[in-house]
Amino acid sequence: MKMNKNAPCWCGSKKKYKNCHEKWDDTINVLKIRGHMVPEHHLIKNAEDIKWIKKAAAINNGILDNVGSLIKPGVTTEEIDKFVYDYTTSHGGIPAPLGYEGYPKSVCTSVNDEICHGIPSDKVVLKEGDIVNVDCTTIFHGHYADASRMFCVGQVSPEAQRLIDVTKECLEIGIKAVRPWGHIGDIGAAIQEHAHKNGYSVVREFCGHGVGNGFHEDPYVQHVGIRGTGMVIAPGMVFTIEPMINEGKAPLYIDEDNGWTAYTKDGKLSAQWEHTLLVTEHGVEILAW
Repeated sequence: MKMNKNAPCWCGSKKKYKNCHEKWDDTINVLKIRGHMVPEHHLIKNAEDIKWIKKAAAINNGILDNVGSLIKPGVTTEEIDKFVYDYTTSHGGIPAPLGYEGYPKSVCTSVNDEICHGIPSDKVVLKEGDIVNVDCTTIFHGHYADASRMFCVGQVSPEAQRLIDVTKECLEIGIKAVRPWGHIGDIGAAIQEHAHKNGYSVVREFCGHGVGNGFHEDPYVQHVGIRGTGMVIAPGMVFTIEPMINEGKAPLYIDEDNGWTAYTKDGKLSAQWEHTLLVTEHGVEILAW
């Protein structure tokens, strides 16, 4: 049923519908009639949502800007976790991973062949040549921002550095594939092509996701795909792109003891970079990095 043009818009902006999302709905409805998968209204963030997501992102970015100075040989991943907890709470935020579905720590620290969800521990001591992904999500005023970066522990091998660099390129290429009224499949196709061209494999079991009003929302953003397929990318959507790229083959296994940490099955290195993005009328704005 068509909304009254002068009624308050469904997005919560308090603007009249005709001055807010009427044209957006017209475009979505045409795409839906043509058989495209389209986002529902609840996936679209309004200005108030975006304001708080950006504040959560500012804390999250501050964590990742500062944690690198801590990462050196002899430091434990437990020390990284403490830093993340202290920084987050001292800036008025909440570390989203802590207690999420039973996860015991404030951040994920994935070292070398750990693909993701590495659990910080005082028994994991970083050593020269390690690579580590620090993945943190911050809640502020009920809104979420999510990002991760790779860090080198001292001097790493040329092979490890190349994996880190190409994985970051995969993220950047994935972001360039995002365009309003494009498709989620465009992102995965671009990432997959670049990873494979460089002789690497792409993890399929974990992917990017909607974020902002919750920790994990629709859509799922696969890092492999076919152009022109998947959900339509519409202005107002907020989601992560977070490719996990393996030096060797793609198969993985989950740690049976903790039920969280994913490892490469062949024991080779894995790397990941993650940003949170806002889709705008003209492209994307990177909120958390």
